[in-house]
Amino acid sequence: MAEDTRQYTDFYAQANKLICERSCEVMNASRAEALQTFSALGFPTKKVERYKYTDVAADLAPNYGIALTPLQMTGLPYCHRINEAPLDVTLYYNRLADKQDAVVALNTMLSVDALVIYVPRNTKVQHPIQISNVLKGEQDTMVNRRILIVLEQCAEADIVITDKAVDQSHFLTNQVIEVFAGDGSRLHLYEVEETHLLCTRYSSVFVQQGRDSQVHHTSFTLFNGHTRNRMDVSLQGEGSEVILNGCVIADKTQRVDNNTLIDHQVGKCQSNELYKYVLDDSAVGAFAGRILVREGAQKTISNETNANLCATSSARMYTQPMLEIYADDVKCSHGSTVGQISDDALFYMRQRGIPEQEARLLLKSAFITEVIETIPFEALRDRLHFLVDKRLRGELSKCEGCKLCK
Repeated sequence: MAEDTRQYTDFYAQANKLICERSCEVMNASRAEALQTFSALGFPTKKVERYKYTDVAADLAPNYGIALTPLQMTGLPYCHRINEAPLDVTLYYNRLADKQDAVVALNTMLSVDALVIYVPRNTKVQHPIQISNVLKGEQDTMVNRRILIVLEQCAEADIVITDKAVDQSHFLTNQVIEVFAGDGSRLHLYEVEETHLLCTRYSSVFVQQGRDSQVHHTSFTLFNGHTRNRMDVSLQGEGSEVILNGCVIADKTQRVDNNTLIDHQVGKCQSNELYKYVLDDSAVGAFAGRILVREGAQKTISNETNANLCATSSARMYTQPMLEIYADDVKCSHGSTVGQISDDALFYMRQRGIPEQEARLLLKSAFITEVIETIPFEALRDRLHFLVDKRLRGELSKCEGCKLCK
């Protein structure tokens, strides 16, 4: 057993009984296997391809207190049901999550409760579902979150997940989301992070799509400390479509790593991916996006773009778009760019009386706008335009009375 994981295995040995008492049978059934995986693998190093840009051991080395207070205990994970239809959670929980990933295994070991959102067949949720996660407390704390989203045939829903931190403690969040999108279903899933420099966030999202389903996932990292987002999509039904978009604004010493996999398992599916980063000061960004087109997945259409703006010479961006194709009748493209603010554009704006600082802000905002405008939800679009403007002006990170940035 690696020394860097011992504090977690020791804690689990001591708290296992309490964890199981506060949780439920569905979740407890997976803990032993997760412990075995976590103990055998240890934290992934940078030699592991999907973690080459993130130092997991360093992020998880501090001695965090671990939150074990459940949301609600009713014999099953906390469940938001539309129309009160029944759901057998055992058919879905921990079915998509990567069982060979130690970070995911750690979540499975320690999660006490889960939020389940279930939309029965032919049901359209009229209003967006918002999940607000607020990190609060005087002690350094680790929070393990588990979310299960099940959309049956022809179901539709919009879900917005926000992360905020209101206290100046060190917070470590380890989140796992599993999404089952049934035939003909439609899901728009948005994640917005507005935490602070002392926060570390690991998020792993696993999506399985059926025939003619549509999933649109957009991730916004507006303020953070260290963030590592994993997104895995499995297109298992013909005619399915996925759109993955991401926006990162980082400065100071912030780090953001987005790692995605879109697996075209069958033919006649489409995927589109667009991630944009604006990096300032000594911020570090990373993007690795792999498109896998399996043998027999003919008529696949896939586009992947990663565009990055480094506003200073000390900002760093690592980008790795990848295409792996085993079919011959496909239309696939991928590309990435890393650049700085255009001197010509800056000169043009200053000639028209716009101060340099304001001109730089406007150019950064225009660069980000392409991602925001892909969101069909008008209220969220407007909110994100507002938040991005505040973030670029430094207002999100300079709250009155806050000592985090001193």
